[in-house]
Amino acid sequence: MAEITQQELDERVALLRKFRSLLEQQRNKFQEYLNVLEKQQDSITSQNTENLIAHTELEQQVVRNIASLQKVIVPMQKMYKAAVPMAHTAEESSIAQIQKELNTLQDKVLKQNQINRDLLRVHIETIRNQIQNFKNPYKNVRSVYSQPQRVASLVEVEA
Repeated sequence: MAEITQQELDERVALLRKFRSLLEQQRNKFQEYLNVLEKQQDSITSQNTENLIAHTELEQQVVRNIASLQKVIVPMQKMYKAAVPMAHTAEESSIAQIQKELNTLQDKVLKQNQINRDLLRVHIETIRNQIQNFKNPYKNVRSVYSQPQRVASLVEVEA
């Protein structure tokens, strides 16, 4: 195995720590996303439209944060794999653990997202049925305002 200089070692350690930090941030964002999805499920089942809208907006914000973080992580991961050969240090095993937790969270997010989509589909179908079954009680009733009213046609003006 070739010897590396102290500068190379320091660069690898810095890269490793930065990569780990980014993975932790992404893991925290996915946990936040999962929490939002779970609360969104509660809003769907309770038919609380205002909370559902708020959770959807929050969800979009979290997804944007995850996407922007992912744009940094992908190149960082390539640099990490190129710079750090497969040595087994405590730092690298913690990165593997974080990646494993991240994959588990991503699976949970996908499952929760599917649950929410299914609930929304059912909720939308229920609303469609309610709208189709809605009967207007005033449909064939003439309005008092639509009846012709007798109005004066001449006006007498005295000087």
